[in-house]
Amino acid sequence: MSRFLIVVPPLAGHVNPTVAVGRELQRRGHEVAWAGHPELVAPLLPADCLLWPAGGNFSVADMAGARARWLNLRAFAALAALWDEVLIPLGAAMVDGVEAAVDGYGPDVVVADQQALAGGVVARRRGLPWATSASTFAELTRPYASMPKVEAWVAERLEAFQLGHGVGGGDLRFSEHLVISYTVPELAGPVQVPCSPAFVGPALGERPPAPWFPWEWLDPARQLVVVSLGTHNQEAGPRLYRVLVEAAGSVLRGGSVSGGRLEGRPGLQMVLAAPPELVGPVPGNVLVRPSVPQLALLARCSAVVTHGGVNTVNECLVEGVPMVLAPIRDDQPIVAGRVAAVGAGIQVRFGRVQPAEMAMALRSVLDDPAYRAAARRIGASFALAGGAPTAADLLEKLT
Repeated sequence: MSRFLIVVPPLAGHVNPTVAVGRELQRRGHEVAWAGHPELVAPLLPADCLLWPAGGNFSVADMAGARARWLNLRAFAALAALWDEVLIPLGAAMVDGVEAAVDGYGPDVVVADQQALAGGVVARRRGLPWATSASTFAELTRPYASMPKVEAWVAERLEAFQLGHGVGGGDLRFSEHLVISYTVPELAGPVQVPCSPAFVGPALGERPPAPWFPWEWLDPARQLVVVSLGTHNQEAGPRLYRVLVEAAGSVLRGGSVSGGRLEGRPGLQMVLAAPPELVGPVPGNVLVRPSVPQLALLARCSAVVTHGGVNTVNECLVEGVPMVLAPIRDDQPIVAGRVAAVGAGIQVRFGRVQPAEMAMALRSVLDDPAYRAAARRIGASFALAGGAPTAADLLEKLT
């Protein structure tokens, strides 16, 4: 049996698929450990997972400060902050811890998240076989190809990081041995980077215990819409929350789309995952909760409003749930654009959408069966791709 070391950043959407893959490897008799920020990653892992501390000198306060600045930025300013204030300093902070994990744990294979740069650096320095864990497919599309100066800027940052840590070779975001992508080709679109990713579909596994939820509030006779901007974007959402509340409290309450106009019909319910203080007063058909049991709600809902985070998108498609997508930054516009391109949702402008437009988008995905059919089609292709077992098959071949 072999040992696998999984190097992750302190981001739930990046840790979650590795838990599913790690558990599958453990079921096959292998040993698995993670390396990551000791305070921020530990709560994202099941309690019995072995975590080697890496990156603790990039403090919780550092991360919170960088995140607060990043939330208020858009376009290139947000990208620059992501690399210069988070990914590069976090990668540098993690290198010594990952080295110590390799010395102390002795892995046969390193699995490095695309945004955990230390994993690829240490694997290359040690001559270990390694795989990229690509939690999002955005990097496979050359997202900055239309902006050559921006693309060159990112490449320069990566090259400087690599050379500063004594390694050359190719792009740290794409292992020369294996790149695992948790999606399928139809959703990802054309691959435009010099690698051949293995598309395994979503790797869905254990999650932290679900929060309490008042299930009796749900009315099975009414359509349910769930709203989630993920764990790192809620503070950016007050304007969108008010748009949604106004739509749910007026236009959506008793309105459906027919020939471009609204007609009377039974209303719907909306569960909004957000801090209540960011939302304010809500009508009776809207429930606001700081956190929700998202997977359980998706099995019962008719549509989702999301920022286009890849984990929420994957979970919706697994359940065959259509979406209205309001992307904010980073990979979200790319993910949202692909969901719209395959017909499983409608994209709106996060900072500009108005209640009437939101109502029309929601009623379109609720009333037009083509959106749900497209979501179910992609969900079926996810199942065929194999998920965590397929990823484990590929990783075993590196040993």
